[in-house]
Amino acid sequence: MASVRVGQFHARDAEGRIYPVHVFQDSTADTADGKEPVMTYRLAIGDRVTHLGGDDFELAQSGIRMTRIP
Repeated sequence: MASVRVGQFHARDAEGRIYPVHVFQDSTADTADGKEPVMTYRLAIGDRVTHLGGDDFELAQSGIRMTRIP
């Protein structure tokens, strides 16, 4: 499955650290059948990020929670 980077944003954790997050979309997704494209999130250094909903995210490996900076 190939992914294409479609955006990026910054997120802040509870201690004030800022993380650059890249947004990827599955390039093989067929949106003609009504399904939403699969989005994945990673830090610039490659760590996986889990979207918890809304503006909340979590680093998959360490469990650090972050909030998207508007």
